Amino acid sequence: MTRRVLANIKPITSSVNPALTASKLITRRQALSSIAIAGTSLAAKRLPATAHEESQDRNSTSPQSLIKSITQQTLWKNRDGKGTTWFHPRACMLPLNPKSKDKRTHALMLLQEIGGSDYFGQVHSSESTDMGKTWTDPAPIKSMGRDPVDGNEGLRAGVCDVTPQYHPPTDTTLALGHVVFYRGPKFATKDQLARFPLYAVRSRDGSWSERKKLMWDDPRGGFIYSNNCGQRVVMPNGDIMMSFTFGPESKNRMVAGVRCTFDGETLRVAEVGKPLKNSAGRGLLEPSVTRFQNQFLMTIRAEDGHGYVAVSKDGIDYGTQQAWCWDDGTEIGMSTTQQHWLTRDDALYLVYTRQDAANKNVIRWRSPLWVARVDPDRRVLIRESEQTALPMVGDGITEPESVALMGNFNITNASPMESWVTVGEWIPKRNARGNVLLARIGWTRPNDLTSG
Repeated sequence: MTRRVLANIKPITSSVNPALTASKLITRRQALSSIAIAGTSLAAKRLPATAHEESQDRNSTSPQSLIKSITQQTLWKNRDGKGTTWFHPRACMLPLNPKSKDKRTHALMLLQEIGGSDYFGQVHSSESTDMGKTWTDPAPIKSMGRDPVDGNEGLRAGVCDVTPQYHPPTDTTLALGHVVFYRGPKFATKDQLARFPLYAVRSRDGSWSERKKLMWDDPRGGFIYSNNCGQRVVMPNGDIMMSFTFGPESKNRMVAGVRCTFDGETLRVAEVGKPLKNSAGRGLLEPSVTRFQNQFLMTIRAEDGHGYVAVSKDGIDYGTQQAWCWDDGTEIGMSTTQQHWLTRDDALYLVYTRQDAANKNVIRWRSPLWVARVDPDRRVLIRESEQTALPMVGDGITEPESVALMGNFNITNASPMESWVTVGEWIPKRNARGNVLLARIGWTRPNDLTSG
């Protein structure tokens, strides 16, 4: 296997647009503290993410940050158009030997080429055994390419929006995405057939199964049912708690909690909860689920200028969703883009995009990526805790078409002291060029929840 050495590691501030200053992303106290420590921080190639003192209360929801630092790494480059624009980079951690006391892990990343809006190539895999410093060249997964569709000449079925997750009870990795249909060199806009989840299973020896359909015989999912780009939770008994976005037609899609069983080979739907609804646009999309403090939380993409959050005791039936807002009650503008959870054993964070003065002309405000701590009781974001996970590159006001979009991303708890945000940039008006980026979030103390 060829291994690429990645030397392009830099502090996140190196590419921050000056316009971010006007957006008041940091407080005056944080700015003064950053000046005082700049010399030692830059020398170490890392910038402390906040000037707050560390809280000693592991259950505290105060804005005092557990985040020690955030650094940025470029994994694959294609801003010059001379290479491949890799997209949907999603990683999970695999134990080196689950039968031994060796707790070391290595990383598996899935990714695929993007050539235009919703136009993706075959799913590839890459691995790292040195905490993401170097990665093997992406290799195609045979079962996750494109297949002819019977009875539809010229139409081919591919796979996209794939999220891998290690399943400890079976020592396998479940890669779950959904079907997408192409006609020639583009997304088949006029003849997309019914959409449904597809998955493949990676065994301990690195081999992949054929791809399979997750069956759900319910007319409410007649047009689409999917867990695309979704985070899910593996329970101690091996069950998988996740979610569906679904609908009998394109508009007014619903979301619901889902429990699946998985035996290392076949994923089966066991329960689907009551639906949550929203009548704006296509409805509710791309839900992600996490578990924190004995409850399940779902964050949801919508098309009414908001993102939403809902909570459940059992992971099946969720209470009515509420729009994401700041802890002072101010609404947060989110334009039809996914959000994902960054979960610790002692604190909960959200990674997201939102409206800001510096990105007001960027498509759906899909840059930069922010991270903020969640108050799990009120289900709001603590405004003072917000930091930039991956900065916007370019001018989001006067030259928004030059800004690389970062709306499809993933979270990985890579080790007790480090979590990752991975994203594939793309610039729609620049022939879908872009880099694959990794933000390393360093913690002030260990995270006992190191899976997912």
